[in-house]
Amino acid sequence: MTTVRTIKAKQRPGDRVFSASTTIAGCIILAALAAVAVFLLAESVPAVVSGPDELRDGADTFWAYVAPLAFGTLWAALIALVIAFPISIGIALFISHYAPRRIAQGLGYIVDLLAAVPSVVFGLWGIKVLAPLVTPFYQELTTNLGWIPLFSPPASGTGRTVLTVGIVLAVMIIPIITAISREIFLQTPVLHEEAALALGATRWEMISMAVIPFARPGIISAAMLGLGRALGETMVVAMVLSPAVVISFVLTGSSNPATIAGNIALNFPDAYGVQVNALIASGLVLFVITLVINSVARIVVNRRKAFSGAN
Repeated sequence: MTTVRTIKAKQRPGDRVFSASTTIAGCIILAALAAVAVFLLAESVPAVVSGPDELRDGADTFWAYVAPLAFGTLWAALIALVIAFPISIGIALFISHYAPRRIAQGLGYIVDLLAAVPSVVFGLWGIKVLAPLVTPFYQELTTNLGWIPLFSPPASGTGRTVLTVGIVLAVMIIPIITAISREIFLQTPVLHEEAALALGATRWEMISMAVIPFARPGIISAAMLGLGRALGETMVVAMVLSPAVVISFVLTGSSNPATIAGNIALNFPDAYGVQVNALIASGLVLFVITLVINSVARIVVNRRKAFSGAN
């Protein structure tokens, strides 16, 4: 009976230093995340157990206070994702499979530059340009489609609605989703594309049969990254939205639900006592929402990990 001896390769000093540094970096990230979670939990307790006299907006409990904010956060981010996702995928496919090389390179640079524009610039554009521009359009929507609950009259006279915020957020996350999706599309095996074309498929049929299935996990990752940016955006919401403490699905009305990040930015300077704890506790709710959404996205991606170019 023969025994098989495994010979381990001797690690060089550079390998040991690199391995130790990456381990330390990973531990630092986990420690920082745990420290943030502990801080949020500790500071949230006074707000959770407080009475209605200590909270803002006359809420009876903390959960009644944070529910409209959580709804507004998810609603605005969902609107942005619905608008941005198909546009981003179309731009990424055009750059990777349709545009001539020079045009594709130029568009790629522009997309990357748009991702670096500060959010305050988008906020100024939204409040000074977009809001006045879409106000007549909102009036037409409520006049002709007012029977649909999403466009119930009366329309906002300023254009500072949750739909306007969703459009601005969509413009902000389009470069993120586009840049990641473009790189994933370019990683599609050339043999798969050539095989589809050799079988007589058109370019779109080749994309639908070879590129999209290969890139689906990466597309999901890109969408979730853009959604995370929209969930945590502060300046755009604080500058553009005219918020109220309501839960409303109306897109064009003057009474719009606030978001957690925007509410913290607007009220934190004037808050005191338990009100500060309530704002921190709402930040904990946003932390949990983001964590849950990213975890679900990671589970979906890992189901097709073998086909993913994003892992």
